[in-house]
Amino acid sequence: MKLVIQRVLSSQVWVEEKLIAEIGKGLLVLLGITHSDTLDDVNYLTKKLLNLRIFEDNQGKMNLSVLDIQGEIMVVSQFTLYGDTQKGNRPSFIQAAKPEIAIPLYEEFLKKLKENCILKIQNGIFGADMKVHLINDGPVTILMDSKDK
Repeated sequence: MKLVIQRVLSSQVWVEEKLIAEIGKGLLVLLGITHSDTLDDVNYLTKKLLNLRIFEDNQGKMNLSVLDIQGEIMVVSQFTLYGDTQKGNRPSFIQAAKPEIAIPLYEEFLKKLKENCILKIQNGIFGADMKVHLINDGPVTILMDSKDK
């Protein structure tokens, strides 16, 4: 399971020209799921995400988590995180999990976040053609992979 985590001042998700989700200061999380991912990957990454210290404290050091600042979280599924570009110029997505595997894990990821905090948690629509708007803060972008434990 892979995450691209962006510290944002705000983020919105639009589907078919309709605003479906919106957050203020917090984290925009792009979530990619592969065939071998399990609930262990979900548990590991949700805990790591909630405690990731990438917000500035009073001294300007990245020392606070999204929990510490009472921020908000937007989760957007993104199978292209498992795009393989080793051969040719067209990415292969065979490492991305099929919907029957990915959807339950995506839903469990959202459920775990909501169970482990009182923050506002928003999300895109799995498999939809989404337009994601964000104001990146910093910019700060962090990559996480549950296989790199």
